[in-house]
Amino acid sequence: MSAPYEFWIGRRYVRSRSSNRFVSLISTISMLGIAIAVAVLIIVLSVVNGFERELRDRLLAMSAHATIEGLDGRIEGWSGLEAAAAKNPRVRAAAPYVDGQALLVSSAHLSGAELRGVDPVAEDAVTGIGATMVAGRLDGLAPDSFHIVLGVELAKALHVGVGDKVTVTLAQGIVTPAGVMPRSKRFVVSGLYRVGMYEFDRRLAFINIQDAQRLFRMRGAVTGIRLAVTELFQAYAIVREVANDYGKAVLVSDWTRRHVNFFRSIQITKSILFVILLLVVAVAAFNIVSTLVMVVKDKQSDIAILRTVGARPSGILRIFVTQGSVIGLVGTLVGVLVGVLLAVNLESIVSVVESVFHVKLLAPDVYFISDLPSELRLGDVIRIASIALILALASTVYPAWVAARTAPAEALRYE
Repeated sequence: MSAPYEFWIGRRYVRSRSSNRFVSLISTISMLGIAIAVAVLIIVLSVVNGFERELRDRLLAMSAHATIEGLDGRIEGWSGLEAAAAKNPRVRAAAPYVDGQALLVSSAHLSGAELRGVDPVAEDAVTGIGATMVAGRLDGLAPDSFHIVLGVELAKALHVGVGDKVTVTLAQGIVTPAGVMPRSKRFVVSGLYRVGMYEFDRRLAFINIQDAQRLFRMRGAVTGIRLAVTELFQAYAIVREVANDYGKAVLVSDWTRRHVNFFRSIQITKSILFVILLLVVAVAAFNIVSTLVMVVKDKQSDIAILRTVGARPSGILRIFVTQGSVIGLVGTLVGVLVGVLLAVNLESIVSVVESVFHVKLLAPDVYFISDLPSELRLGDVIRIASIALILALASTVYPAWVAARTAPAEALRYE
């Protein structure tokens, strides 16, 4: 007896066409179970990966890789700090900024917002915010023009567009004979941006840094410097190098510290989802056990005949291991193919579903992003496929062992 004959019989048992169609049916069901579980696991992990990528990119688009701020919220003589950043070869760009809170008031609506004074050219070099403009241009924020750029959600809340006017009111007041009056200044909306992250599109507005210094009475000072670095995951070290070169006491921060809880929660969620969905794969794989047990019971006479013509127990074992392996392999390959196709085209599929049924799967005021992203990683696909195959092979051991122990005389007694 040779190995090819065992492989041939194992494959025949998977696709029985005669009186054993039930065996073929339950084998197909086992394949579909593994395929669905593998595809779902690939799609879910791709969505989590995409969410992590989008969150990181959009946070960094507005928050910069690293920041250096004054101890009291202001830095005098900040040109020295900017020069120290420019001398560091690992700093790609630096931009000064002035931050503050304000109340924006249109004709009949108002909203609180973070007001950020920026140099348009330097800010675009650090964050690339200019590429997110959907109306107007960032360089329209000229000094003394008192122009303002709003997020699309903030503009929608204020019911304003390009060319409309909004009044910026600060909590810091002006002492007058009539009492303390809030400081206000009217700005013209010169542009709208859309990052795609509700927290920024709804809460952040830009003005020119000189207008912000005048409005917040900074007198030439800035809140801090924002840095774009060449090595994203070394931002914590680079910002400290710049601060040490500057030589004065400052506060340093980087994107990993500011948003560490976001990314930690994503990693924990990904790990939990992987374990839970892996249990689904395990359940689907262990369906092979029941399938092979039923096949062994159904093929008792076949096993006995093979034993009487000289087949060894190890050969019988290999027959049923082959059958289970074919079920696991085909199911895994189908699951990987379906999972990869859906994961790669998930954003388009979601867009079609939303347009057809007029629903929004991710509400922007609830989630950090309004689109459903997907990022397929080869490492995840290989890991999922490998585990599914291992579980499928493990599921064949017991039924194959039972088949190998079949006694020919007992099996043929009533034949």
